[in-house]
Amino acid sequence: MRKAHWLVITLALIAVVASVGCSGQPLSTREKGTLGGAGIGAATGAIIGAAVGSPGAGAAIGGALGGVSGFALGNVMQTQETQQQQTQSQLQEQQREIESQRRQLQQLGQQNETE
Repeated sequence: MRKAHWLVITLALIAVVASVGCSGQPLSTREKGTLGGAGIGAATGAIIGAAVGSPGAGAAIGGALGGVSGFALGNVMQTQETQQQQTQSQLQEQQREIESQRRQLQQLGQQNETE
């Protein structure tokens, strides 16, 4: 029965990785965190579960807890990345505006010299 549990867990993990890998879109930071946390949690849970005689249950519990933790951490990281991108975009827009105003000042200076 233990081999059957491992087989089910292994096939489930392969199915998850394959379905995410075939989506055609790169993984977001949130998704990477969720998958990484679930993988680490499942492996740790299986090791701990094996010590008490139930590696399948340990892997399932560890995978679920790791997935939730990974999602939370990935979500925080993705929010920070989004904020950084917005800040960078605002800085670039402000830089373009400064350059535009600098050109306008130069043109006004040249017009004043010719008058």
